[in-house]
Amino acid sequence: MILNQRTQALRAQVEDLVKDLQNLSQEIGHKDLAATVGELRNRMNEPYMFVIVGEVKAGKSSFVNALLDAGRDICAVAPQPMTDTIQQILYADKEEIIVVNPYLKKIMLPVDILRDIAIVDTPGTNSIVEKHQEITERFIPASDLVIFVFEAKNPYRQSAWDFFDFIHRDWHKKIIFVLQQKDLLPPEDLSVNERGLFDYAFKKGLAEPAIFATSAKAELDGQYDQSGFSQVRDYIRTHVTGGRGATLKLKNNLDTSRNILQRVRTDLDTRAEQFKADTTFRDDIYQTLDNQEKKSNHHVRLLIENLLNGYDRITKNIGDELTDGLSFPSMLLRSVKGIFRKQSSIKDWLDELTKKLELSLNGELKIKLNEGVVDLADSVQQMAKMIDLKIRAGSTVVKSDSYIFEDIAGKRATVLKELQEAFAQFMARSENFSDARLFPENASVSPNIAAGSGAAIVGVILATVTKITVLDVTGGMLTGIGLLFAGITAGLQRRKIVNGYEEEIARGRARMAEALDTKLHGYVGTIKGRIKENFSELDALLENEETQIERFDEAYGKLSVRLEEIDNGLEIS
Repeated sequence: MILNQRTQALRAQVEDLVKDLQNLSQEIGHKDLAATVGELRNRMNEPYMFVIVGEVKAGKSSFVNALLDAGRDICAVAPQPMTDTIQQILYADKEEIIVVNPYLKKIMLPVDILRDIAIVDTPGTNSIVEKHQEITERFIPASDLVIFVFEAKNPYRQSAWDFFDFIHRDWHKKIIFVLQQKDLLPPEDLSVNERGLFDYAFKKGLAEPAIFATSAKAELDGQYDQSGFSQVRDYIRTHVTGGRGATLKLKNNLDTSRNILQRVRTDLDTRAEQFKADTTFRDDIYQTLDNQEKKSNHHVRLLIENLLNGYDRITKNIGDELTDGLSFPSMLLRSVKGIFRKQSSIKDWLDELTKKLELSLNGELKIKLNEGVVDLADSVQQMAKMIDLKIRAGSTVVKSDSYIFEDIAGKRATVLKELQEAFAQFMARSENFSDARLFPENASVSPNIAAGSGAAIVGVILATVTKITVLDVTGGMLTGIGLLFAGITAGLQRRKIVNGYEEEIARGRARMAEALDTKLHGYVGTIKGRIKENFSELDALLENEETQIERFDEAYGKLSVRLEEIDNGLEIS
């Protein structure tokens, strides 16, 4: 086939386009589509390819034999079905049969018409061998013309029309119809079936169905004026061998490439939609985590506020008692009594006041803290439970019938399954709800306490902070007050003592507020962080997926532009 330089240049561009299209199909993980593009690449340099399809015993092989006019049967013909393999018939200077695999063979023949066309004879569309259908479908995307052969007496076989739908709807291929064995039908009946076939094909979406009625028997018997093959050859001469074949084949290759690109676009849209669903799922998890953290920290603030209110009330009562006790009449009375009874001295009274303050603070505040941490424990436990429920209810895995991205679908399914399992284990481990850095005094919690749900131990862990927090803070404060009281001389220093008490109380309050805020808010933040760590692999998957989608979108865009530029050049030429 002699090509002009313009057509040769366009063919080179189409070949590069199809090569890059195959690479993109492979990269996005669509194996079937990549195989289809591979078939297209393999057949780009072959002649204009006819694919002959139809039901078993529709007369396909006889039609091919008559069309080739080789003086003998190229395709076996017999009363029983004979075409049990796909037969690709190509030109060669020497006759040869090449068995590609059990379902496909190449027949090389020195027949002139094969210089311009290649013929693929297929098993029946109602063949029971599934592999026939699979291979036939692999030839269809690379075909340049599909010839549908029907029995002239019955052009309405369902399996043939189902296959027509696949060819026309999925691949938009050029199709012509042949009513074979017309010699077995009266002319009036043939005319009825021709009209019926035309109407049926028109309803199926063909604007101008091309229909040829043929008799292979008449053609092989030399009855050329009655066989109908002259019309078929005229069609081939007009559309192929008349010099348009090379250009039409390039146009067909571009149309098939455009079809495949549209499938790639659909695939990428599906992938982007899945990525959006996955991201929404992940963001919902994190938003839920943030909301639950806010609720837990709200409990912390209420707890601290309650504790400080109790602190203020107790220290004020003691402060009022101290102020009243340091009045001149009271001091004078205690001084007189101290002369006769040692325990009635001013120092003894101040010591008793100190102990009263200590007992009141540690008693009441410990009760308040114990009660408050129950609510906080429930809140922290709810944080973990809410995330656990969302993970279990998550439906972001690609549906099982979505074969488009097998690799990424499998990886996503694995990651989410592992996330469910890992989080279930996380919930069951009590150590995930404690932190030696926050609560070093609680490092030796009995394993028996930790039995059951990990979240259930939160209350036990938080409760232990009562002892450390309150005693540390009040202990330091009371030491200061004790030293202050111990320094009282016989001289009257009422204002100095009261001021010193109030200053020490204020410092103690600030230390207590800071300790509670740091430990309790820090604890909530630590648990949130540990929950979030379970999503690190999902985050990595989504980050990689976002990069991949952006890269594939860019590649798709470039291929689309190139395809249209080549198509425009082909139209001009």
